[in-house]
Amino acid sequence: MGRYRVQLTQQQQQVVNAERASHPDEHVRRKMLVLWPLHHGLSREKAAAVTGTGRATVQRYLAAFRGGGLDALRRWDVKGPVSALAGFEGRIRASFEAQPAATIAEACERIEQVTGLRREPTQARKFLKGLGMKWQRVRALPVPPKKT
Repeated sequence: MGRYRVQLTQQQQQVVNAERASHPDEHVRRKMLVLWPLHHGLSREKAAAVTGTGRATVQRYLAAFRGGGLDALRRWDVKGPVSALAGFEGRIRASFEAQPAATIAEACERIEQVTGLRREPTQARKFLKGLGMKWQRVRALPVPPKKT
């Protein structure tokens, strides 16, 4: 079986060149970045070295391109675990926007009240950060004494 040589049409070249720098998904950008040197005649080993990926990764990307073209490279179907709190996202957000929590312990208690699910502080911090919320330091502001 001979080597599969990547030859992109003019339109595909424009798409790959644009998406390797500006596609919103990092994985798709990397795939397009790998495809570009292959189009210009580099071997799989050299393309892997230039792009900082492994040869097997280059081979997988090439097989995806061969099987489905650019649309196959744009696909990223990896799904991670989904938190049980995700179903209560709107209710949790509304609760914290109405009355922010002063401590992470208070946030854990509030999450348990709203959802019925107990979470440790680390998990609660991570979930709230994913909602776009962040911890803000609150302290008394020093006020200079009044001069009378």
